[in-house]
Amino acid sequence: MLHLRIIAPTDRSTAVADLLADDPGVAHLAVLPGAARQPVGDLILCDVVRESADRVLHQLQELGVEARGAISADDVELTLSAAARKAARDAPGHGEDAVVWDEIAAKTGEQTVLTGTFLVLIMVATMIAGIGVLLDQPILIVGAMVVGPEFGPLAALCVALLRRQPNIIARSVQALVVGFLAAMLVTVLSTWALTAAGLVDRGMLLADRPLTDFIWRPDALSWVVGLLAGVAGMLSLTSKKSGSLVGVLISVTTVPAAANVAVAAAYGVWHEAGGSALQLVINLCAIVLAGLLTLFTQQLWWWHVRRQSNRDGVAWR
Repeated sequence: MLHLRIIAPTDRSTAVADLLADDPGVAHLAVLPGAARQPVGDLILCDVVRESADRVLHQLQELGVEARGAISADDVELTLSAAARKAARDAPGHGEDAVVWDEIAAKTGEQTVLTGTFLVLIMVATMIAGIGVLLDQPILIVGAMVVGPEFGPLAALCVALLRRQPNIIARSVQALVVGFLAAMLVTVLSTWALTAAGLVDRGMLLADRPLTDFIWRPDALSWVVGLLAGVAGMLSLTSKKSGSLVGVLISVTTVPAAANVAVAAAYGVWHEAGGSALQLVINLCAIVLAGLLTLFTQQLWWWHVRRQSNRDGVAWR
């Protein structure tokens, strides 16, 4: 469930409370008249099951609550209530499958900002992967995949494309392009520094690397893995399955491919740099395509659930 805290303008408070009271997915409704001071209004508290949350939030925005008041939501980890169980039974659909679009947009939108933390993480991840490439060590490659923060902007790009938000699209693309270019540049410099220190050499890159050479040799399976990862990543994001998301991060070779581009460029092995660059592009495109299709399918599914509920007489406004 989600716990909603709503500051409703006084002239809209009754309409908001009635809307919430009539919704089968809402429980534990409380109204505190005049409790809010900034902005001024009534404080309304309630819990709503996830399968009804998107509809409720949309209706509150239509009443002007967002413009003149405030809406905030928190996850409820534990609820012991017969009213909550009844709301879960009465609300159409299943909470595990529910998509709260405003929640997803807010979560992914925050990850499009090109922050110092994002840049440091993607640089560190790419340098780790660069060392893993030279040592032919899959454990370093896996570690770099987990550290890499690139799935955030990729997910935001998928959501923004579906919702037609050009500003978010531009910020997501900027974060990805600047992040990967900066990470590859730093990895080139770190490779030269490690070479000068005698810790690595060009021969390590040219040697047989049976455990990691897949990074610069893309094939049809690269598309398959990228598409499957995009589907799993979006589902883990919309259903809050963080464990699944970690698995997605380990399954795609975006950061390792960027690292291999940088290391190969540092040593002038251009055919390998080209193969790694193609691997990177394939994975990025496949993840975005699959993520977008997954979100679109979820949108269609909940539209079907809404129509079915209307036919069955459930109160959908």
